[in-house]
Amino acid sequence: MKAQRLGAWLAIFLGASYFIIPLIGTIEFSLRMRRGVYSFDAYQSVFSDIQFRETFGYSMLMALLTIVFGMLLVVPTAYWVRLRLPQMRPIVEFVTLLPLVIPAIVIVFGYLRMYNSSSFLPLTGSTTGTNILLVCSYITLSLPYMYRAVDTAMRAIDVRTLTEAAESLGASWPTIMFRCIFPNVMSGVLSGAFITLAIVMGEFTMAALLNRPAFGPYLQLVGANKAYEPSALAVIAFSITWLCMGLLNLISRFQKSAPAR
Repeated sequence: MKAQRLGAWLAIFLGASYFIIPLIGTIEFSLRMRRGVYSFDAYQSVFSDIQFRETFGYSMLMALLTIVFGMLLVVPTAYWVRLRLPQMRPIVEFVTLLPLVIPAIVIVFGYLRMYNSSSFLPLTGSTTGTNILLVCSYITLSLPYMYRAVDTAMRAIDVRTLTEAAESLGASWPTIMFRCIFPNVMSGVLSGAFITLAIVMGEFTMAALLNRPAFGPYLQLVGANKAYEPSALAVIAFSITWLCMGLLNLISRFQKSAPAR
């Protein structure tokens, strides 16, 4: 028993070292911009860069739009499949998994082929159209995570009973959706939203090929031209991701404890 416990702790230590030691090295290197002393000069340089603020703000806006429109797409779909079309559930799950199988570069080249300036819907011919196409791309990438988070939350409620009770009181379909279903699956929506935020903030391929001023291409640009600032940016991006994961953990705990209350 002691040998098994020791082996388990050793495995945990090795696994933690694999992730923590490179992170500590990155943080330490990001503080060495000023020769001979530790300082936050690299972080000050990053935060004072107007391109950092513009790309970070742009990606945050794209993340917000992706979360809103992804939520409006996924929640009614999961609700309708669960209530009216349970036989379609395997097909819908298969479709939502396709973004994990098809590489992002293949998806974005398909978009460029279908929506270039000479196509029937020339989205890439304008800045607004390209932004719309980028949001659609991000929705596609986040679809597996958003759908599963919402579907898991929807399993915890009795969709049919809620719907029948609302209909018996004369509620319309929008009222049922936004007053009954959305509040009961909000924990799943928030879980999917945090994962979507982490995906959008670090995504490079689609933003770069669509030539949009996103945070992912900015990370690559700084990494190719500077020494200490890339480490600072890596720490910032890592902090954003872990913040999202921490919030996701809190939401999951809240979701598990909600029925007990």
